[in-house]
Formats: sequence, structure tokens, C-alpha cells
Amino acid sequence: MKYKISLFLLLIFVLNSCQNEDERRRAENEKEAKKNEIIFNNINKAWTFIDEPINEVAEQKVSSWTEWRDFLKEIGDKPRKTIGAFQKKSAAISKKAFALNNNIPAEFNVPQIKSRISILITKIKMMDLFINLNTIPDKKVTFLIGDINKELVSLERQMDQVVVKSKIPKEEGEADFLRMLDTTRAIPNSNTAPVLPAQNINKKLPTVD
Repeated sequence: MKYKISLFLLLIFVLNSCQNEDERRRAENEKEAKKNEIIFNNINKAWTFIDEPINEVAEQKVSSWTEWRDFLKEIGDKPRKTIGAFQKKSAAISKKAFALNNNIPAEFNVPQIKSRISILITKIKMMDLFINLNTIPDKKVTFLIGDINKELVSLERQMDQVVVKSKIPKEEGEADFLRMLDTTRAIPNSNTAPVLPAQNINKKLPTVD
């Protein structure tokens, strides 16, 4: 009889333990779901990129620079519903950003522009890294979104400066001066004594008796 009672009590203990474990798991799952919902909402709220050119120069390049047009189109397409959609979009943006190194228009193939593109790519890669972590640091992701927008503005302003600078006319007489300088460099110096061949030098030496 005592054996049956002990077995019954043990069975009740096991059942209670399983029930408590299930409740604990449900509580943890609910907590994790709420946390993920907060992360999603924060990223969803901050996910707004400058996908329209801020000046005429950047707008003109949309039609002639394919990589630039594709990049702006990619960042303008906002994902929906799940954090997984944001992760996929982040990877796509990173790929399009890296392509900006290709076919850079000749007028923009200068260190100032290339360095801005490099910084922009670095920021986007960092965002892509953080958003794909197991525990997403949403504050870092949202901060980087703001940083990426700043770099976009900086890049487009630099593009504008390059074009404006190329249109500034040279000061009056500057072109003539540069041509004259090049011509002067091409004319040999007449004050330089000619170099005589070695045999001629020996012939001119005085004879000693």
C-alpha cells in the first residue's frame, strides 16, 4: 500500500514539474516575442532612406549612371511585415552599394567622390551585420540608418561641388601663362656650355716641351 502511495505521489510530482516547465517556456516565448516585436517596430519606424536626389547633379546621374539609379531604387523599396524581410533588404542594399564602385562617371572618378562612396559602403555593411545578429541591437541599426542618410547627402553634395568646380572659368590670361610655361620648359637653356666629345678635348690640350 505504501508503495502505491509513493508511486502516486511521484507521478503527481512529475506531472506538476512538466506543467511548470511548459508554463516557464510559454512565458519565455511570450517575452521573446514581445522583445522581437519592439525591435521590429523600432527598425520599421526608422527605416526611411533618402531615395530622391537632393540636387540637380545627382538627379542627372540617375539616367546616366546605372549603378547609382539601381542603388537609389533599392533603398527606396521599404520591406514589410517581418524582421526577415528587413534582413533580406539590408543584404540587397549592401550589394547595390558595393556596385557603386563600378562604372563611376569620369567626372566623378576622383578621390573625393570615391572616398565618400567607400564610407557609405562601410556604413551599410555595418547595418547589414548588426541586423543579421541573433540578438539584433536595434538602437545601433536605427543609428546607422541615420548615418547612412547623412553619407548620402554628403556624397551628393560632393558630386555637386565637383561639377561646379569644373565649370569655373580660368582667370584671364591663366591659360596663356600655362602654355607659355610649357613652351619655356621645352626650349633648352642657351647658357649651358655644349658638351664636347672626349677626343676633341684631348686635341685642344696644350703640348708640353
